[in-house]
Amino acid sequence: MAEDFSKLSVTDHRRDSAGLRYVYPVVSRRAGGVSIGINLNTNNACNWRCIYCQVPDLVRGTAPPVDLLLLEKELGGFLHDLQHGDFMQRVPSEARRINDIALSGNGEPTSAQEFAEVIEIIAKLKPADLKLVLITNGSLMQRDNVQQGLRRMAQLNGEVWFKLDRASEAGMALVNDTKMTMDKVRQNLATAIDCCPNTWLQTCWFALDGVAPGAQDEDDYVDFLKGLLLAGIKPQGVLLYGLARPSLQAEAPRLSALPGERMAGFAARIRMLGVEARLSV
Repeated sequence: MAEDFSKLSVTDHRRDSAGLRYVYPVVSRRAGGVSIGINLNTNNACNWRCIYCQVPDLVRGTAPPVDLLLLEKELGGFLHDLQHGDFMQRVPSEARRINDIALSGNGEPTSAQEFAEVIEIIAKLKPADLKLVLITNGSLMQRDNVQQGLRRMAQLNGEVWFKLDRASEAGMALVNDTKMTMDKVRQNLATAIDCCPNTWLQTCWFALDGVAPGAQDEDDYVDFLKGLLLAGIKPQGVLLYGLARPSLQAEAPRLSALPGERMAGFAARIRMLGVEARLSV
């Protein structure tokens, strides 16, 4: 398989880079190795529209029906090729290890009706010590099949990365193009943690029109975290990251990365609450 494709890098997250429908490799800057991506949203549909999203031709909607037999065949075959084939020759030498299996892809993975069944397929195939990650906007936690999948993930060395880019309704409308209320975010996060305790907040921090998130944005975020802790809702920590790849949304020319010291200052405020903050700039 490997000789037919070009070298991979941390900036190449193409979903077709292994020639498969559902499974694709990512050299992850945050994970420090190869992440096996699973894309359930093969129609490029998501119920949110984050302005930094790198998905081409993004549309509003949900995942199409998942061909579970094909997914199982692709994942099993790709795991075998990574472990026993020559696929790793495409990967930079310092990243030639399998870090995790990550449900992310080209839209919200929990929108797939077969989400719980997908988790069972992963459970059947993945090595016991390999981490399983769900990258989600957390908006569909009320669904029974999502909660079932998350509870199964908790048994599989699984963790949830729950999107929280801004902690105000105006900020979420601006960055994520959603009308989600903060009360609903808090409720969904509590559900995610209850089902899969190893749940992290993931936060993308960047400048818009050359303007960094303001003091109010930081205060909103810190106050939201304080409220969670007071309510006994305890995420594992915050995965704070900046822009690494260009957006493919209309707002792309308006977005820019923040200086490392600005990101580090925000991370320090989070840590002052006793909450772990892992920073990737």
